[in-house]
Amino acid sequence: MSSASKGSSSEEGSGRTSRTGVAGETPAEREFWERYWEVLRVKGVKAGQERWYERSCAQFIRVWKPRRLREATAKDVTQFLGLLAQQPDAEGWKVRQADHALRILFEEMLKSPWASQWPVGLPEFEGWMEGPEGGGKMPVPANAAQARFAEQVNKMIRAMRCLHYSYRTEETYVGWAQRFLTFARAETIEGLNGAKVRSFLERLAVRDKVSASTQNQALNALVMFFREGLSKELGELGEFAPAKRPKRIPLVLTREEVRRLLNCMQGEERLMARLLYGSGLRLMECLRLRVQDVDMERRQITVRDGKGGKDRITMLPEGVVSELSAHLEVVRRQHEEDLRLGQGEVYLPDALARKYPNASKEWAWQYVFPADRLSVDPRSGRVRRHHACENTLQRAVSAAVRKASIPKAATCHTLRHSFATLLIEGGYDIRTVQELMGHKDVSTTQIYTHVLSKPGMGVKSPLDG
Repeated sequence: MSSASKGSSSEEGSGRTSRTGVAGETPAEREFWERYWEVLRVKGVKAGQERWYERSCAQFIRVWKPRRLREATAKDVTQFLGLLAQQPDAEGWKVRQADHALRILFEEMLKSPWASQWPVGLPEFEGWMEGPEGGGKMPVPANAAQARFAEQVNKMIRAMRCLHYSYRTEETYVGWAQRFLTFARAETIEGLNGAKVRSFLERLAVRDKVSASTQNQALNALVMFFREGLSKELGELGEFAPAKRPKRIPLVLTREEVRRLLNCMQGEERLMARLLYGSGLRLMECLRLRVQDVDMERRQITVRDGKGGKDRITMLPEGVVSELSAHLEVVRRQHEEDLRLGQGEVYLPDALARKYPNASKEWAWQYVFPADRLSVDPRSGRVRRHHACENTLQRAVSAAVRKASIPKAATCHTLRHSFATLLIEGGYDIRTVQELMGHKDVSTTQIYTHVLSKPGMGVKSPLDG
């Protein structure tokens, strides 16, 4: 009788479930895992836990691929458990279970000489669980190449938080660093150099066909990673030159097209879209508005920490005042209910939460457009009500463009472009429009003069006589 049939017979008598194969596994892999399950039962692992033990081992093999399993060391396993502790759903018992699963794999199945003296446990990776300064957890590496330099990535995160980079920028830079590490496949820091960066950036442009702005973003991220994470300068990139960002004429909608688009929207998304168009807000500036930033009496909106870290004041359209007031009443009732349930916190920038401990629950600091549900803050781990998700508004605008039969690839940012264009077309001073838009240089605002019905000095076409 085969080992598999023996296992099935034993399971019928003991109430244990038999192992079901995984799609795509080879006969050798199936036999290996069936033997692993038998060892688990001999070691006293509770019925029903076998598949979770196997899953922990399979995850280790997947992360450390393509290294052969028998070449793994105690350091590799300890590092893996530390990385496992950084996952969003990490709990102590899950890490200890993975610890036990791997100990059995290496000690009983692979007979690794170091396994019996392997001092693994939660104290071994407390530093990993603390994450970067300022709270939050480390990004979990997707492969061994990323795992090898996980601490350097963590070091870059700490530096970005000291420099007050936004969480979105932090995520973007970490993503580029991890993609580069996967590409480079270096074993040591010395193996990461300018030549590897040049090859990576050229691959982005030639094979992936990314835009110039995306390539430059990747370069900026890697400069940060080398300087702050690896503690060395990136150096010269040889003949490589950063891509030049082409100047594009912005896409704008006519007043009639905007009217049709807004008529195809409803609810909170329609109100947000009206603010993008009526106040010239960027998408995230609208979503991050706090109650105290909206001045109903003066009919103005204060944009805090906009692009480039600048504050500015823009107009609050008369046409949205009543709708916005009614919306804020609904938000206030929701906030009061959150407080009654012991919640009601929002994220506060910089060190305001320490300076004013109760401010995070005050009405003035609440988001104008809060999320439908509570969520876990990715940096602090605290349960809070964040602002609405940008994808919701983006999808609503895209759907409205299709429904309104507008033959343009309009997005949320198109409404901001339309705001500036129609103001200039209406005869408003370009410096005034610059301030409302929050542009650092007037040359950025001047691009909207190219989309007017009569650009320049109103030159007449020869065809028109």
